[in-house]
Amino acid sequence: MIGWLSILSGETAGNRLVAFKEGLAALGWKEGSQFVIEERWADGRHARLQSLADELAAKKPALIVAMTIPSARAAAKAAPNIPIVFTGGDPVAAGLVASFARPGGMITGLYSLSADVSEKYLELLLAAAPKSRRVGFLFDTTNANLALHKENMRRSVAQHSVEARFAEVARLEEIEPALSRLAKEGVQALVVMTAAQFGARRSIVKFALAQRWPAIGANSEWAEEGTLLSYGIDQLQNYRRAAYYVDRILKGTKPGDLPIERAAKFELVINLRTARLLKLEISRELAVRADRVIE
Repeated sequence: MIGWLSILSGETAGNRLVAFKEGLAALGWKEGSQFVIEERWADGRHARLQSLADELAAKKPALIVAMTIPSARAAAKAAPNIPIVFTGGDPVAAGLVASFARPGGMITGLYSLSADVSEKYLELLLAAAPKSRRVGFLFDTTNANLALHKENMRRSVAQHSVEARFAEVARLEEIEPALSRLAKEGVQALVVMTAAQFGARRSIVKFALAQRWPAIGANSEWAEEGTLLSYGIDQLQNYRRAAYYVDRILKGTKPGDLPIERAAKFELVINLRTARLLKLEISRELAVRADRVIE
């Protein structure tokens, strides 16, 4: 049995589980006869993670796949002797592993590098919506890389000479009031920093569109939902790759002997439907940079 622990919901991130199963199938594993997956979804509620991790640990899975650093931390606390394959932020900064090359212990997986590329979000947003001079930034305070995200954003704000408004949330119920405050402060565009709490993607996108805000999110799911842009790792490819780690561990390799990989594939997605709604003309220069365009 393989445990699956996610801070998100099956509705918003179920495609990642599908991609993971595809990765296992490509390696010759057959669901039902060779493995089953016990799923636990926290539906964006950080407070639920530990109890869900405890439930999984009680079932004694062969290993646990943990989506995001908070999920990996909860799994490690609940099941210190069970291998964990994570996908998400910086596990070294989070104190989960000794190093990328030699993680040691029971945790390994894939590092998404989201904090390392977050400086590009404002650059791309302004390339699509150059008249945006007051920009809102929505942060999740539970993010392990929060300080680095903030540092990157402040540097980018100074570089592009825009006026910034920052909003921080720790719980789902804080998101709508935070967005409402940004609206009252007159922001003209929105940068949504990648974060576990933002399983409320649909409601955030709906609010942004109602305000006619050009917005950018950290992976393609945001653009698919309706933000003008998204930039980040190919999440589905990341979860297909996570299957490689599971395969190696189930065949006897110790997790601590598997180096942590840094995500290699990043993609810029432009939603032209949203551009038309916002009456924005996407420049040819930006369009040719896009890996995918949603018509």
